[in-house]
Amino acid sequence: MNDLLSQILHWTTRAIEVAGIVVIVAGTVVAGLRYLSEWRQAELVPSAYHRLRSSLGRSILLGLELLVAADIINTVAIEPTLESLAVLGGIVLIRTFLSLSLEVEIEGRWPWQQARGKDAPGKGRENPR
Repeated sequence: MNDLLSQILHWTTRAIEVAGIVVIVAGTVVAGLRYLSEWRQAELVPSAYHRLRSSLGRSILLGLELLVAADIINTVAIEPTLESLAVLGGIVLIRTFLSLSLEVEIEGRWPWQQARGKDAPGKGRENPR
């Protein structure tokens, strides 16, 4: 039974890894095709470029989340050694930095900062005091 569970967990992690890769590749293709279709209209190029970067960033973020989930399952359930735990820690640290960097690129602000513009709390609304 232990061998069967190990095989199931192994194939589960592989499926999640493949899903992460598919999300990144599909997001890149869709964002690229959307950009090329908008690129033909010269006045939309700056906003199309911003949407391209935002779409790419979002697909990379989602793909990274799936890859981290697969690494966690793999390390905790399949290979629970100190060495694999250290490798997981390094991977999570690097991917967290990448995720934070991409989030700043997409949103244009740090995650702990308030949103600017019309969606920001208090902007365009009266103070309820």
